Order: sequence, then C-alpha cells, then structure tokens
Amino acid sequence: MIVSGETGSGKTTQLPKICLALGRGLGAGGSGLIGHTQPRRIAASATGRRIAEELGTPFGEVVGYKVRFTDNLAPGASVKLMTDGILLAETQTDPLLKAYDTIIIDEAHERSLNIDFLLGYLKEILSKRPDLKLIVTSATIDAERFARHFGREEKPAPVIEVSGRLYPVEVRYRPVEEDSVAVKSAQGTLPKRNERNDRKADRDLMEAIVDAVDELCRVGPGDVLVFLPGEREIRDAAEALRKHHPPHTEILPLFARLSAQEQERVFRPSNARRIVLATNVAETSLTVPGIRYVVDTGMARVKRYSYRNKVEQLQIESISQAAANQRAGRCGRVADGVCIRLYDEADFQARVRFTDPEILRSSLAAVILRMKSLHLTAIETFPFIEPPPGRAIADGYQLLNELGAVDDDNALTPLGRELARLPLDPRVGRMILAARDHHALKEVLIIASALSVQDPRDRPVEAQEQADQAHRQFVDERSEFLQWTRIWKWFEEAVAHKKSNKQLADACRANFLSHLRLREWRDVHSQLLTVVREHGWRLNESDATFEQVHLSLLTGLLGNVGLKADDEPHYLGARGIKFHLWPGSALLKKAGRWVMAGELVETSRLYARTIAKIEPEWLETVGAHLLKQSLSDAHWEKKAAQVVAYERATLYGLTVYARRRVSFGKQDPKYARELFIRGAFVEGEFDTRLPFFAHNRKLVADIEQLEHKSRRQDVLVDDELIYGFYDSLIPAGIWTGTDFERWYRDEQRKGGQDKLLFLSRDDLMRHEAAGVTTDLFPKRMTMSGIEMSLTYHFEPGAARDGVTLTVPLYGLNQIDARRVEWLVPGMIKEKTQVLLKSLPQKLRRHVVPLPDYAAGFAERHGGPKFGAGALVDSLIADIREQTQIAVKSADFKLETLPAHLFMNFKVIDEHGRQLAMGRNLAQLRAELGGQAQQHFQKLTAGAALDALSGESNVPATQPSGEGTALYENLTTWNFGKLPELLEIRRRGQTLFGYPALVDRGTHCDVEVFDSPEEAARIHRAGLRRLFALQLREPIRYLEKNLPGLREMSMQYMALGTAEELRDQIVETALDRACLQDPLPDDDATFHARRDVAKGRLTLLAQEIARLVGAILTEYAALAKKLAQAKTFTAAYADMQTQLNALIGKRFVIDTPYAQLAHFPRYLKSIALRIDKLKADPARDARLLADLLPLAQHYQRALSQRGGVADARLPEYRWLLEELRVSLFAQELRTPMPVSVKRLHKVWESMQR
Repeated sequence: MIVSGETGSGKTTQLPKICLALGRGLGAGGSGLIGHTQPRRIAASATGRRIAEELGTPFGEVVGYKVRFTDNLAPGASVKLMTDGILLAETQTDPLLKAYDTIIIDEAHERSLNIDFLLGYLKEILSKRPDLKLIVTSATIDAERFARHFGREEKPAPVIEVSGRLYPVEVRYRPVEEDSVAVKSAQGTLPKRNERNDRKADRDLMEAIVDAVDELCRVGPGDVLVFLPGEREIRDAAEALRKHHPPHTEILPLFARLSAQEQERVFRPSNARRIVLATNVAETSLTVPGIRYVVDTGMARVKRYSYRNKVEQLQIESISQAAANQRAGRCGRVADGVCIRLYDEADFQARVRFTDPEILRSSLAAVILRMKSLHLTAIETFPFIEPPPGRAIADGYQLLNELGAVDDDNALTPLGRELARLPLDPRVGRMILAARDHHALKEVLIIASALSVQDPRDRPVEAQEQADQAHRQFVDERSEFLQWTRIWKWFEEAVAHKKSNKQLADACRANFLSHLRLREWRDVHSQLLTVVREHGWRLNESDATFEQVHLSLLTGLLGNVGLKADDEPHYLGARGIKFHLWPGSALLKKAGRWVMAGELVETSRLYARTIAKIEPEWLETVGAHLLKQSLSDAHWEKKAAQVVAYERATLYGLTVYARRRVSFGKQDPKYARELFIRGAFVEGEFDTRLPFFAHNRKLVADIEQLEHKSRRQDVLVDDELIYGFYDSLIPAGIWTGTDFERWYRDEQRKGGQDKLLFLSRDDLMRHEAAGVTTDLFPKRMTMSGIEMSLTYHFEPGAARDGVTLTVPLYGLNQIDARRVEWLVPGMIKEKTQVLLKSLPQKLRRHVVPLPDYAAGFAERHGGPKFGAGALVDSLIADIREQTQIAVKSADFKLETLPAHLFMNFKVIDEHGRQLAMGRNLAQLRAELGGQAQQHFQKLTAGAALDALSGESNVPATQPSGEGTALYENLTTWNFGKLPELLEIRRRGQTLFGYPALVDRGTHCDVEVFDSPEEAARIHRAGLRRLFALQLREPIRYLEKNLPGLREMSMQYMALGTAEELRDQIVETALDRACLQDPLPDDDATFHARRDVAKGRLTLLAQEIARLVGAILTEYAALAKKLAQAKTFTAAYADMQTQLNALIGKRFVIDTPYAQLAHFPRYLKSIALRIDKLKADPARDARLLADLLPLAQHYQRALSQRGGVADARLPEYRWLLEELRVSLFAQELRTPMPVSVKRLHKVWESMQR
C-alpha cells in the first residue's frame, strides 16, 4: 500500500496504531513485529516515544526502538521503530524478514540509498512472503511510480492519499535578485528565471530574509522557520537578523553539527518570538513546535558523488518542488500559516518535481558489496525504483576493486566476504581488516569509530581562537588521523578520574569537546570492539607504529592519495584530479611530498581533509593490485651480468616510482637473450675468465685498429654476422652471465668442446688491410727526447678522429710544430694529396694526377727526410724541383683540410688525466704553456743540476730551497760554463733542457727551460742584469749625469716616467757594451767582456741619449702636426698606426739599435707626408693603396705564426718602413733600393 499524505496528517503516528488495531504485531496476535523505519535515529526515538505516549504504555513495552548500538525493545513488544539501515542490516541474518508481519517504510520521499535498497529488496521477497504487509509512506511522494514499482503496469499497488494539515498555508513569492552571491553559487542547478519588473535591484539574500521576517512579523504572532543552504549562511543570517531585530527576539540556529545542548533550545518553549534558522534537517523527521511562518530560500547543500573525480562534492543546489512543499508544510499546524519563498512562482514551476534519489548521486560500493554478500540479483538487474546509471555501478565496482573486495571479474573475493560481514562503510571496514593483519587494531578501531561519527570537537563562532588553542594539544605533526587517538586517550583518562558526570561534562566543555559525541564515539567503538572479538581478533597490547597504523588506513584510502605538484601549491590526486589541503589543517605547511586524505570534498575548490604523510613505498605494499607497471630501456648491464630494464609504476596516474632497475629476462626471454648476446659478446661488455672471450676480443681489437689506421670501416665484419655466430651456438633461455658460464662449463665437461665459441681471423675479416705496418703507423713519437704515444681513431666528425699524440704536460713546449705537421708516414700521402687539391687550378694542373704526385712526394721524403722542416715548405720546394713552378704558402688553402689531417694533441698530467685536447698547438700552449714550463722545471730540477755540474769544473752555488733554480743569488759569474743545451736523464728518458740566467732584480738565478726560444729571451735579460750588478759604479754615474734627461722626460711624459726612460737608455748601453754575439758562456769570457765595457759604457750611453733626444723631439712635433690630418681619414689612420708601432713605452730597449738610428728619418717622413697630403690627397691615396696589401701581409703573418717564429718577418717589417719613406718622402732617401714591386718579391720568397 502507498500512503501519500501532507505534513501533519498523522501518518507517522497513526499507521502503526491502525495496524495494531487490525491485529498485526506480536502483541496483537500477529505473526511478527510491525517494523517502522525512519531515515534518522532522532526521528526513530522521537516517533517511538510519541506512539507509546498515545497508547499509554511505557516506551519499550509495546512500542520500542532500535538504532545502531541501542535497542530498548522488550520481549513481546509489537511495534519496532528503527532506522532503515537497521532493517537493511537484518536482511543478512533474516533474509526473508520473517521477524515482521508488517513493515512501514516512512519518509520514502528522501530516497536514501538504504530506502531504495530496501524497496527493491522488499519487492523481491514479497512474492516469497505473501503474508507480509508493506506500507510505503511520505508527506510528498511520486505515488504512481511507487505503485507501479510494487504492482504491475495494468494493476499497480493501491494508493491512499490523505490530507491532515489543520490550517491553510498561504504561499507568497518574494524573489531575490539573481546577482546575489548565494544565488550565483547555485547557478547551473537553478532553472532560468523570468525577469520581474518590480524586483528590487539591490536586494541580496540576507536582505531578502530580513525583509521576509519583517513582513511575517507584521502578519501576527508566531515563530518563524527559515530554511538556508548551510551552516555559513545560517551564521550570516543570524548576524543580519540580530542587527535588525530587538533583543527580545530569540534567534536559534539548527544544523547537524550543532551541539546537542544548542539543538535542545529549539524544542524548548519560549515567551519571546523565535526565529529558527535551519538547514534541510528540519524539512522532515524533526518537527519544530510552534512554527507558524516559513521563509524558504529555495536552496540546500547537497552531496553529489563525482564519478569523474571519485569525490563527494558539497554544493548549493535548488531544491525540488517536493522539498519546497515539505518546507511549506512545516507551518499551518498551530494557526493559519504563511510561507514566503525567496524565488518566483515561475521558478518553482520550472523545478524538478522530486529530489534526486541518493542512489543517483552516490557511490554504490556498499550496496554492491551487501548485495553480493546476500547473493541477490546483480545490481545491474536489481529492481530499483530508479536504477542507478551504469557509470555509478562501474564506479562502485572500481572502489571495491581498489579495496580488494572484488577481483577483476567483479567476483567477490575472500576479503570481500569478510568485509561484507562488517556493518561498516567498505573503506572503514577495509582499514579494520588491514589493522588486524598489521597488529594495529587498537589504534585503527579508535580512528575508524571516529570517522563513523560526527566530529566531537566543538568550534563555536564566538570562541574559534580559544577552541583552536584547546585542540592544539591533540595535534600530531605527521598525521591528523592520530589526533583521534590523542583525543581518545584524553577522554579515557578523564572518564577514569571523573568524580561526577557533571565534572566530566565541564572538562569536555573546557576543552571544546562535545561530551555527547564523545560518548557516541565510545558506543561506536564498543560495538566495533564487540564485532572484533566475535571474530576472535585480538587487540595489540603494545602501541602500533606510525607505519602500521597508516598502512592499515591506507588500504581504505588508496583513491585519496596525493603527490605534491612541483612548484605548485596543490597536490596531484588519483585520475588526474588536483586538490588543496584544507586551510585549517594542522599539516598545512608541514605535509610531505605524499599524503593520504580521510576525505576529499569540493566546495569553492577541491580540498583534502584529515591528512597524513605517507611513504610511496607503502603504496607498493597496499596497492600492489592497482599498480600499473611499464618497462623501458631494456639493456645488458655488465656489472650485474644480466639484462635489466627500468620499471615505472603508477597508481591512478600518479608515479609511485620511476626508473627502478629490474631484471628483464622473465618479462621477455627471447628479447633478453638477444640483448645478452649483443651486449656481452658483440659489444664485449662482459667480465669473464673464459678463454674464448679474451681471444675473441683481442681479435676484434686488432682488426679495429687496422680499420682506424687505414681509415676504412669495411675490414671487420658487421655486428650482425658476429651476433649470428653466437646466436647459432648459445641455447635459448640464457640471458645472464651466471647461466651462460654454467652452460659453457657443462659443455666443456662433455668433452670435445675446447674451442667452443672461438672465432678465427677469417671469421672476422672481410679482406686484408694491406700497407698497415708499424713503420707507417708507429705507436710512439719522440719529441726532444720525450717518448709520446700515438693512437688512431676512425670516426669522421669526432674529436678523436685521426691520429692523437698524447703529450705529458712537461713536454708541451718541446713539441716541434713543424714535425707534427707531417703526422705519420702512413698518412702523409693522403695529406699531401688534399694539400695539392687545395691549390688553384692554374697551379694544380702541373701536379696531376694528384694521387701519383702525392705518392711520389711521400717516397722522396721518406726515411731521414720525413718530418724535416715545415711540410708546406717542403712541398713548395719539391714542386719547384719537379715542375719548375713557383708556388707560395698562401696558395694552399689549409682551412679546406679535414680535421683528421692535423695532429690531435691530448695533454695529460702526471697521473694520466686529460687536461686539454685539441688540434691548435699554439692555443694549447697559450692555455697551458706556463704550467708546462713550471712542471718541466719541477720534474727536472735535480737531474738538470747533475747534468750542469757535469759540464762544469767549477763548484756551483747550491740552491737553498725547494724551488726550480739550479743556482741562485748570483751577483757575478762564479758557476763555470753554461751550455745552451742540457741532456737530462729521467726515468730512462733523455730530456732536453735549456739553461738560462734569470733576472731577479737584486740578483740572478740559473734555471732550466723547456723551450730554446724562451730560454734565449730570458737569458739575455738575465745576462744584462748580471753585467749591471758588476758595473754598479758606472751605472750610478750615468743615472745622475745622463745628458738631456730632463728635456727628454718632458717629451716622454705621455708614454712613461723619467726613471723608465733612463733605465731603457742604460740597458741599451749595456746591450751594446756587453751583449754582442757571441754571448759569454763561462766566467772567463764574462769577466773579460765586463772589463772592456767599463771604459765604453759612459760614451755609449751618451750617444744613445742624444739619439733618443732627437727621436723624442721629432715625436713631440709630429704628435701636434698629425692632428692637422684628421680630416683625411684613411691617411690619418695609417700614419697613426705607423707612429704607434714605432714609438711605444719601451721603444728604446725593444728596438734593435741599428733600426733605432733610423727613427728620426722615419718620423720626418711622416711630417713630410702630412705636408704633401694637404696639397695632393689623391696622390697619397694611390700610394696608400699600393702600400696597404704589403702591410696587411705582415699583420696577418704576425697573428698567424702562433708558436712558430719566422726570422724573416722583422726584416720585412723594416723594409716596410723604408718603403713608406720611399713613397711619401723620397727626398730623405733610403739606405737600400726599395719599391712596391721589390717588396712583393720579398714576400713571395718568404712563402716558399
């Protein structure tokens, strides 16, 4: 029977009494109880009390109630009030519900999961229980749908409609403007509204509520019930109403999280007008007394399950027409009622008729689990009033699979059967089962029971800070789940030490904890404990570890894990969702990279509540059945001697680990064997002592060297043939070194397998590499007595391509740059041919065919002639001799030569570590030459002193420290003969060193150098210093009496100081007096030269001073005159460049004296040029055009000569100066004939 009646019709209280009167119920002679379900525990209790009161019997005797963990039903009672969940739970032990002869399903319009499941279940058993009477009742209901559900299309179940409201209710529509924040938050769920011309544009929700209450207060006395979406809106409305209404008006909130004490205030009578602000909790079940007026905002907060994000979303939605009528039905019970709806009538008419059943907006995991455990029809075919969508069913199965309750075929697992026997949410039940296995039942029962009740912590609006402070004592820095265990411990101790219940309640209140909820928590825990003990499970005596507790919790929360996004404030969750930590979380700033959450709730954004840090390794243990593994980069690993790959595992798209090294063989044995053969034998990456392996690798290495030297890659057979050789002999199923060696030794023990897997030279070579001999491709090269290794590599474009000379650091400066141009005999033919190919066509045609000429050149310059002189110079001379054709160095385009035709240098330190590598010797010397010299001196100091002592019969002054000096603190020549070259024996090698005097200012030292040019330059300065120390008196005289020094200093001021100029003049005088070739090389020649110089030094210095004075006078005048030529840009730039090259800070000492004598003439020529320039600039431009190419030859050669000095360049430079005189000031004459044509010939001769 379907009973549809308005609120106030008495359905809830009268139907059980009617059934009793009809003889139903045990006490009335029936065969079973009258079962009466309510959606909420408070309604079951209140309704039971009311019926008992009306029957005039004690509560529990005839009419009792049963809710979770509470049962007051006496034996022989007839009417049993209970929650729908209790009746659902009884189906497990009483599948046909034989304990009942009548069942009343009340408030069916709520369409909770339990109600829908019960209605479907009852339909199935009615055919098996014809004696069972079923009454489905609600204040507002889709009667036809229920009638069809329990009957047939042609014969639906009977429907009875009753009315029971005592007074009429007037409905008034007072819409809120659409721009209201609260209205906007429900956008998308509200149907499109019609515009109202008379709507006040500035009204928002709170103002509308105040206005509505004002309007109702004017109607007459009576209490007002205001329906709001949620707790936040209730607080906002309360604040708005308190500011507006007089103090004697009582404003009472009513919502689920409110403490029991505050909820009781709603049901107590009051002399003041009461305004009750409630959520949809007051729509049904709870009847607030004295209500005459209702204000309906038309909105409610509704939980919807997101099948995409796997989370519950708490959002504001428009209520249905049925819910709106339920709200209106709350008034009209004590007098004529008025309901003001804060939306318009068109909006009401456009809304859906009924609230979406919970089954259409919830996860179905628990329902599926229960149905499977009861062996009911599959959920896909179960007779629901409104079958859930397929995606909801799939989501339920997915959660159960996540929990391990069903397998991949959706069949119930043993764990699932255990889970179904626990009267808990599947997630919580899974945690408890895991806690049993992890020995953490004590802690997890506390946490699971806490998650099953309302939060016991109170946080009143007016005392939020005090509440937060009080709750800090329970905070754990790693886990918010553990706060429950701390609260539990506190409460247990408080109970144990209580003196009275009032004292306990006061203690709870002082700590902002709800005493009632704590007691409920204890009840839930007690019942869970009973369940655990019934199963024979024992609590852990010792405290469980953090890991044991959270591994257990994680089993039920795998879908709620999160990984911190890099450089972002949010976490990445399962299946691509993103969430933030709840702003009030104690771990907000301390959460780790991985977290799990007790719940994910979406309001303004998706938040994680009740979080804990977790380790990703736990996910491998708990979520092994959900991990998706993938392998990549399978390869042979020499050290492990097996084929491995990198494994990546993801959980719902989150990377749990990446690039974990795992064995690959069992994943793909065939491919693993191939990788093993290629890596171990073809590539040679295998550590084994089996003789065949060393033999085969040496054969391959020898043939590869032939390829590198001959610069061809077709000598060694390709890898596929080598692979085929091993593949044909090694059996299947072998992919590790251990398995291979075991097989190989087994084969050897069988006998006749001594040469198993041995390759021959013929197996590996396609053809012979003729002409590759040690003479043509030597392994070593000797430079200045240092033996250096040569290596060959054939890999065009690579840094090591060609031949590489390994140079110890101390030998870097001793490399003969000309010799290394020749490379090795086996490569000179190719290099010569490429050099000839770079010649211009008009020259190249004289040496064709190029291969034949190159071969002839290599033959003519073999043996002792190989490497003598610069290669290009030798080739120029050979071409002139063979063809009588003149070729210049510039004709060869060296930049076109491939890199392998230049020697590659690898510089190493004393430990063999590479310091630098490259083909530019000059650059390497610029970078490392100083270090090389110091290293050479340090290594050879002792041996060089022995060698030097052997050259001299005079005892030497020994060095006092650990430096590189052979002799030190010298002020005269007292160390015997000083040779130009020393042969130094070190570790079996003969090194060549070059001793020199080193100028130390107050004295000289003797050191050995690795370069003859560097030694000569330093020795000249050192010898000058030693003569100066011996000629102190004449030099002191000169420093005080140098003629014209003051005047010269004024003219030199722009270049340097008077002291610098004076010292240069004295040093030049010393050079002319003492440093004429041949330089002294022993004490006798030194002292003889000193004695002669004593009488000449002063005269020479005076002569030099006069010359320098003349030069500076010309320079001073010219500097002023040159400014007049600035308008002639090209000429001015050329003259400025010439002047800067002639006169610098050290021009006196740096210029050979023979050339210094010509400086006055050079300077006068510039002055004359300026005069002529003004008269005929065109002439100057023509002459400059002839001069510039010759000057550019010099500048280019100066920058390109690098480490190779060309003695002809200085001579060419002075010829350029004479050419300038000849071109621009012929009247000054030149000491020798000079012309543009003559200089071109000189330059060409220098290129040969």
